[in-house]
Amino acid sequence: MTKTRMLSVFGKIALIIAMFAVLFAGFSIFSSGGIASAKGEKSLGEYTSRAAYLIDYDSGEVLFERNADSRYPIASMVKIMTLSLVFDEIQKGNLTVDKVVTVSEEAASMGGSQMFLDAGSNYKIGDLIKGVVVASANDASVALAEEVAGSKEAFVELMNEKAAEAGLENTRFINVTGLPGEGQYSSAKDVTKMLSYLIKHPVYFDYSTIYMENFTHPSGRISELVNTNKLVRFYKGCDGGKTGFTSDAMYCLSATAKRGDMRVIATVLGAESSAVRNKEVSSLFNYAFGNYNSVCYLKKGEPVTLELNIKGAKDKLFEVGAEKTLAVLEKRGEKGQYTLEYSVDQNLAAPLKAGDKVGTVRLVSVRTKDVRCQAALILLSDADKMSYGDSLDKIFDDWFMGI
Repeated sequence: MTKTRMLSVFGKIALIIAMFAVLFAGFSIFSSGGIASAKGEKSLGEYTSRAAYLIDYDSGEVLFERNADSRYPIASMVKIMTLSLVFDEIQKGNLTVDKVVTVSEEAASMGGSQMFLDAGSNYKIGDLIKGVVVASANDASVALAEEVAGSKEAFVELMNEKAAEAGLENTRFINVTGLPGEGQYSSAKDVTKMLSYLIKHPVYFDYSTIYMENFTHPSGRISELVNTNKLVRFYKGCDGGKTGFTSDAMYCLSATAKRGDMRVIATVLGAESSAVRNKEVSSLFNYAFGNYNSVCYLKKGEPVTLELNIKGAKDKLFEVGAEKTLAVLEKRGEKGQYTLEYSVDQNLAAPLKAGDKVGTVRLVSVRTKDVRCQAALILLSDADKMSYGDSLDKIFDDWFMGI
C-alpha cells in the first residue's frame, strides 16, 4: 500500500470516528430528556416524568419546561386550590383558624388519605388545614369545603371560578380532594401557578414546614400526621409543596424552596415512583440554585419617600411601597444594570388610606430600556385631608417665607 493510499484510509477512519462522536454526543443530550449545560453550569439529569416546570418565584421567569401545558390528572394536588380558597376566606376576615366547626358524616366518611376525623365532633379550622397541608387529608378537605361554601359541590364551583380568574386554561376541577374522576385535570404550568398563589398567604408556611406531629382529636384519640412532601425534611430550603398519587395520575409533586433571596417552584407530573418525583424536583431545584441568582432591587413594602401631588392633602411627602418585590434573575457570574422608575397618578385627591394605589414603579434595563418587571405603588400611611386650620397655617407659612 502506497503512502498516499495509507493517508487516505486513515483520513476516512478519522472522519467516521468524528461522525460517531457527534452522533453519540447528540444522543446523550436529547435522550436524557434534560438540557445541555455550558462549562461550569449545573445540568439537569435524566427525566422520565410526563411533565415538568420550573420558575423563579419573584420574577416569574421560566427556567425549564417540558410538556408544561399538557393536561393530566393531578390527584391530591387539587388540594392546592382547596387550600387557596380557604386562606382567601381567612384573609378576607370571613374565617379564622380558631373557629370551631362540626364535622359532617359525609366528610368523616371520605376514603383515601385521612386524618381520621370523628363525625359530629368539633374541630378548629386550623387543625383541619393542618390535616390537609401535612397529611393530604380528604376528610379535612371536605370539612373545610362544607364550611366555606355550604357543600363540596358549591365549593367545586368556586374552585373552577378561581381557576378561570387566574387564567388556568388547562385546569378543571370536579372534586375538592383529587380522588379519581372523569374530567378533572391540570398541567404542570397551571399547578405551578396555583402553588405560586397559595404561598402568597404567609400563614401557609406555619403548616407546610411540619414534618411529623401527633394530633389529638376531641375524644383524646391520637393520629400521627406525617408530611407527604418528604423534601421539607430532606432538601435544604424546601418549605412547602403538595404531593399527589393515583394510578392514573401516577406520582406528582409541586414544591417550593428558598435559599438566600431566591425562591423557586418546581412541578413534576406523572413520575413512576415517589423516589423519582422527589429526585426530579430536587434536580430542578439544584439546577436553579446552582446556575442563577435572584437580585432584589426593591422589596415588597420597603418604604420610599416621594412627593405626591394629592389634591387637598395636608402633606406633600409620603412613604410609599411596592405591592410586590421587584427582582431579576441573573446567571451566576453575570451582572445586569437596572434602575427604578417611579410614575405617580396625577388625579389623586385626599383623603386616602394606607394601601391605596397611587402610581407604579418599574425596574428598567439601563442598556436596553426594557421594563423587566413592575408593581403598583401603595401608600404606607394615610393621606389626611387638609383642615381649615391647616389651610390658615399654610397661608401664613407661605406669606412668612415670602417676606
